[in-house]
Amino acid sequence: MVDIKKVALVTGAGTGIGKGVALAFLRAGYCVVLAGRRADPLAMTVREAGSLGSQALAVPTDVRDPLSVRALFERIRQTFGRLDVLFNNAGTAAPSIPLEDLTYEQWRTVVDTNLTGPFLCTQGAFALMKTQTPRGGRIINNGSISAHAPRPNSAPYTATKHAITGLTRSTALDGRKYDIACGQIDIGNAATELTAIMREGILQAYGGVAAEPAMDVEDVARSVLYMASLPLEANVLFMTVMATKMPFVGRG
Repeated sequence: MVDIKKVALVTGAGTGIGKGVALAFLRAGYCVVLAGRRADPLAMTVREAGSLGSQALAVPTDVRDPLSVRALFERIRQTFGRLDVLFNNAGTAAPSIPLEDLTYEQWRTVVDTNLTGPFLCTQGAFALMKTQTPRGGRIINNGSISAHAPRPNSAPYTATKHAITGLTRSTALDGRKYDIACGQIDIGNAATELTAIMREGILQAYGGVAAEPAMDVEDVARSVLYMASLPLEANVLFMTVMATKMPFVGRG
């Protein structure tokens, strides 16, 4: 078992927001567990960390699979003996097509990844955080501004992000007795591979297509680090960080 001070787990750590947050945790002095379905992107994140990569542990994990999640948390327990922060970040979206044309498989993929995955990881975190010494920890869920207002043709994604808000509130309540804090960060247009289309032009609620501004992933990473930096006596229950000029306020 490694002698360390703080350990963070980031799901979906191979790309995008997860990658940016994982690197930020490493720079802040955390040991970081990087989870994701594909081993190669996780390895690339570790390499990008340079010398700090020695404080990273890449664990290929499918958050939709209870056995895979169980193995992830057992690896954390054996390696570090504790977990201080879980960033439930792994997520996906269905094709932007009319609701009535979505297949059951497309719906199920989004629900399993965006909702069941965070639930399973939250369960794993509870089991470890409530028994470790010192007790407790923090769970940060990656929500979305879609938890407040949907985009056109986004029913599976929007439904799961609304559900994440419910999971966040329930986790914050049920974690009190174990000194486990839970909060949610709702992000609007971080510049990642997944949002490249928004900078080119995306369907708007009025039926037209318009380009939308984006913000640097580092802005998101700093926000997550702030939430994680608070003592467990304090909690950011909900935070919205977004590109200032994106069409969200007033949307719809």
